[in-house]
Amino acid sequence: MLSIIALTFAVTCCASAQQKVGYVNSTKIFQEIPEAQDAQKRIDAITRPYQDSLAAMEKQLTGKIEEYQKREALMNDAAKKAAQQEFGDLKRKYDEFRADKFSNDGEIAKQTDKIINPLKEKILRAIESVAKVEKYTFVFDQTENVKVLLYGDPKEDLTNRVIDKLKRGK
Repeated sequence: MLSIIALTFAVTCCASAQQKVGYVNSTKIFQEIPEAQDAQKRIDAITRPYQDSLAAMEKQLTGKIEEYQKREALMNDAAKKAAQQEFGDLKRKYDEFRADKFSNDGEIAKQTDKIINPLKEKILRAIESVAKVEKYTFVFDQTENVKVLLYGDPKEDLTNRVIDKLKRGK
């Protein structure tokens, strides 16, 4: 609620001072530029082996549990306890691997940041350049998932101009 009030205040102040306000769709920009598509391929190539390993670990765990369930009635207490210990160990290894590779601060996130951050910086520089050339004071982002801008006149949408600038490389 406070952000809506602040946004309304900023837009009101901008309008009274004859300042231009524009917006972009950063998701669309990312989808349109070839470097982002290449970056996504690199990220997929990094992620795929870890996904395959995780799936193999899950299959192994599931197989052990199914085997245990089939044979449980024939097992003595010591064998049951040993089998349960084995599941626990496999489940711990699975969870540790998943956290190490797939968590927000895991290996994949770190590799993704290394690949994506330079691209984000390039996009931000292009947005800034278009805004300066066309004398925009403020540029907001409006994507399908993030609604910082509640309404925007389509003629003030700078998305395609930023994509053009990035594709031309100027």
